Amino acid sequence: GKIVLQLWHVGRISHSSLHPEDGLPVAPSAIAPTGQVYTATWQLADYETPRELAVSEIPALLQAYRHAATMAKQAGFDGVEVHAANGYLIDQFLRADSNHRTDAYGGSIENRARLLKEVMTAVCEEIGAGRCGIRISPVTPASDAAPQALFEHVAHFLGTLALAYVHVIEGSTGAARDYQQGDQ
Repeated sequence: GKIVLQLWHVGRISHSSLHPEDGLPVAPSAIAPTGQVYTATWQLADYETPRELAVSEIPALLQAYRHAATMAKQAGFDGVEVHAANGYLIDQFLRADSNHRTDAYGGSIENRARLLKEVMTAVCEEIGAGRCGIRISPVTPASDAAPQALFEHVAHFLGTLALAYVHVIEGSTGAARDYQQGDQ
């Protein structure tokens, strides 16, 4: 068998009590998600309004992904899966509803996909594309209403990398599916 370590950053789906030295969670834009999250004391609290991740912080984020991939390889994992799904940080950058940036990481589909491309390029360069996978969720409760053009763009890019695999998940994890009338 093979064992793969998942690399992820939850972005705005966090709480400052979980990382008090860093303050508020980061996100592409200062937009709070709806709902609640468990705090460091296992109490439910409303999501906080995150702070916008500065462009100057992105190189360190990319280096953290590179370092995590290296550590996974050194620990004996066969590969890594970059979690870019389910409303976590990379997915937040992809989505127009959570990404209101006007710089090189916001606006157009190309710009919103920039962080995903940079993370995947960095990880693949670090340990080899054949040791890398990615998890995406084109259709999820955390998504925009019409994700087809966005994920066609993402799929085209991913096809250029010669990844070990692409893990596509529909819907949310850990929750019952909300069937629409006629779906059943």
